[in-house]
Amino acid sequence: MSILASLYEAALNDAHEREQQTDLATVRRQAAAASPALDALQALAPRTNVHVIAEVKRASPSRGALADIPDPAHLAAIYERNGASVISVLTERTRFHGSLDDLRAVRARVDIPVLRKDFIATEYQVYEARAAGADLILLIVAGLDFEQLVALRELAESLGMNALVETHDGDELTTAIRSGARIIGVNARDLTTFAEDPSRFASLVDDIPAGVVRVAESAVHDVDDVRAYSNAGADAVLIGQALVTGDPAAQLAEFVAVSPQGEH
Repeated sequence: MSILASLYEAALNDAHEREQQTDLATVRRQAAAASPALDALQALAPRTNVHVIAEVKRASPSRGALADIPDPAHLAAIYERNGASVISVLTERTRFHGSLDDLRAVRARVDIPVLRKDFIATEYQVYEARAAGADLILLIVAGLDFEQLVALRELAESLGMNALVETHDGDELTTAIRSGARIIGVNARDLTTFAEDPSRFASLVDDIPAGVVRVAESAVHDVDDVRAYSNAGADAVLIGQALVTGDPAAQLAEFVAVSPQGEH
């Protein structure tokens, strides 16, 4: 079993356990009662300076433990004060040590859109994301068939959310475009092997249609990496490890000051 397949299996097992406690009908009612979702598409609209999607991330399968983060809402508030456009919250439990409680805490603290970053493959997970206050969900092309991808994106949008549709090669990008994605991420990390290729975004960005938000994901260690993505054409950069393992306030302020230099 690939790493990605094992992550989906664990996430879906956890979701099934939650569904035994709180059924789909209840979660749908909770989603309907939640405060309206914020407009993540507008929050990531192209501008001169690159947007940063700043991530609350305790651990990863490739790096292990990264940061303790006893108070995710406090970290999210630091991100917001220092210019983040969106907060990403890892809610996967087994390998990333996150939870929906982290998402709820962050949503209660900040006034910018919040992304639920998890291995989402069922309508239950989409409804519980909205019930917990998510404005944006992650959908990974490599983990879904085309019909699932379209159905989950459409469901998210029917609930007022947006979907960040993640790709990592040309075929997946074609699928994301065909599915109607309006926010497309290119992940420098191959989720089947976890190998990184920082050049992947630059090699694919020109194939992303005009009007679609272009997000570069992974392989960010310092401001030069953010600048390289911005110069290549990224509207936004998703950053986790570099922020949680350093000084989040100082680094984020430096990252959000980046603007493209010259033509790309």
